[in-house]
Amino acid sequence: MLVSLNNITKIYNGNILLDNVSLVIDETDKIGLVGNNGCGKSTLLKILTGSVEPDRATEKDGIISLAAKTSVGYLEQMGGLDSENTVMDEMQRVFEPIHRAIGRLREIELEIESGDNSSADEYQRLSSWVEANDGYNTDVKIRTILNGMGFSGEQLNRRISGFSGGEKTRLCISKLLLEEPNLLILDEPTNHLDFKTIMWLEEYLRSYRGAVLIVSHDRYFLDRLCTSICEIERGTLTRYKGNYSAFIRQREDNDLRRQREYEQQQKEIAKLEDYVARNLVRASTTKMAQSRRRQLEKMDRIEKPFHDERHAKISFTYAIEPPLEVLKVRNADITVGEGARRKTLAENISFEVRRGEKVGIIGDNGIGKSTLLKMIQGLIPHAGSVRWNTNVKISYFEQESTNLNRELTVMEELHSRYPSLSDLEVRNLLAQVRFVGENVFKETGVISGGERAKLCFAIMMQEHGNVLILDEPTNHLDLSSKEAIETALEEYTGTVIFVSHDRYLLSRIADRLIELTEGGYREHNCGFEKYLDILRDEQAAEKRAADAEKQAKAAEAAKEKLTRAYRSKQQRSADAARKNEMRRLEKEIDDIQAQIDALTEEIGREEVYTDYETMSAKCSEIDGLKQKIDENFEKLIELEEQ
Repeated sequence: MLVSLNNITKIYNGNILLDNVSLVIDETDKIGLVGNNGCGKSTLLKILTGSVEPDRATEKDGIISLAAKTSVGYLEQMGGLDSENTVMDEMQRVFEPIHRAIGRLREIELEIESGDNSSADEYQRLSSWVEANDGYNTDVKIRTILNGMGFSGEQLNRRISGFSGGEKTRLCISKLLLEEPNLLILDEPTNHLDFKTIMWLEEYLRSYRGAVLIVSHDRYFLDRLCTSICEIERGTLTRYKGNYSAFIRQREDNDLRRQREYEQQQKEIAKLEDYVARNLVRASTTKMAQSRRRQLEKMDRIEKPFHDERHAKISFTYAIEPPLEVLKVRNADITVGEGARRKTLAENISFEVRRGEKVGIIGDNGIGKSTLLKMIQGLIPHAGSVRWNTNVKISYFEQESTNLNRELTVMEELHSRYPSLSDLEVRNLLAQVRFVGENVFKETGVISGGERAKLCFAIMMQEHGNVLILDEPTNHLDLSSKEAIETALEEYTGTVIFVSHDRYLLSRIADRLIELTEGGYREHNCGFEKYLDILRDEQAAEKRAADAEKQAKAAEAAKEKLTRAYRSKQQRSADAARKNEMRRLEKEIDDIQAQIDALTEEIGREEVYTDYETMSAKCSEIDGLKQKIDENFEKLIELEEQ
């Protein structure tokens, strides 16, 4: 057990947000925390991390117990980064204790070299600690995490202040992963991540040695990672075994079971109450009726199951059927900016869309997906040809909802577009997307992103377009609203062209995909699941190629090292031979000089210099020895120059 929460209650403005919530987190748990917006998920995380205190009615309430070994890492927002640091410097801060220990080891080594062995025990202790914490591989750890989170090359030496908000969030996740807490708490970690990064993060967290608690609207992520799901509904937390899909099945089964148990008990209650009402006044049956009444009073009554009738009810319809060929794009480009800032992201894009197709547009952040949607609608200038067929009526969902008048109320926004609708008709339409009560009188400039999205869906429902163009339609939506829009798109028989990072939506809706790449595009005539298989195969092939290249470089380096070692051995042998030869020549010169000195002494004697033949022979011998010395000196000079 890492953490235990017992009877956690939190009340805001008289409303119970969390009602006696209890939760135990064990060492290897991978828990997804779900629930509608405002249900208390983030509040529970803040209570768990100690930034918010629970409300306590008694001393036994609001108990938070952490095991002594528990270390908690919490990703809430892009905080905790020093914007003046480079990426590598900031990541190295995680390992400051290790760096200090290694620095102290170097100091002790110098002390030992100078003959001071007083710190030998400290050296042994520090050395063992550094090795146990893999302290000599910190750079490898950092680069592995950063590469997985999409940072490499020159980015590692950039100052953090120069990165975007989404990039800073990814850096926060990277730093948190490097810290390796045994309880990792992540609040919407997949925001701002592309498919490749999300897939890497999924695999990393699946093998993470600690526990993970995640708040996420990414159902695909929850499906791939979680071993249990905790749902907060009306202040109560219920835990389900398995991933998100298993949670949905279990919740439906539980709802049916509770409904049956409730209805069965209600029938029994009605039967008992009817008996009491008919027989209490009769003398012959009074005692039996009183017994039945006591039975009713003692009965542990089942609470009526809660059915959230506020789920959005979205439905897209159209009256005019377009031709079979809906859209044809030929040699178009995706361009952003104007003048000197004008930049072409992709060129020569060609594709077709047929009636009833549901085409997903995917690609990395900033690659031009939203621009493509605007380009095909003629909202921005472009090269190439974009031709829509006749009888096409487009209904467009813009990601930022800039088509809404922020000064109008929700009611006024719809009235301005459809003045023929009565107030009742407008309110009925808004109620379908869960706009009720006083919320309809809020200005669109102050409502949440999810509420703006649902207002746009209400407008689209009234437009009756036979082609829906959607830019990130599930952003800002809670889980129930996401399910509602998915069901609506699944049941819609018209044509859908949509941009999304929501893998659950892509998996459920897209018939085929257009993937924007750096400078170009790829078409995939398959659904999202098949595309993921293709992507994994490509990544595996890239890894094999990279591994093969790495092995080839390693082999080449080993060969070069061996060659250098071989050459070095030959050189050492040659140097030794050269020095030996030089010593031999020097000794020979000395010996010859001794002979010359002896001969010179001899020719100075009378019996020699008076004997012409002897004298001549001695002089010839001296000349020969001097010539030999000259030859040896020339050889010495050559050997020294080598």
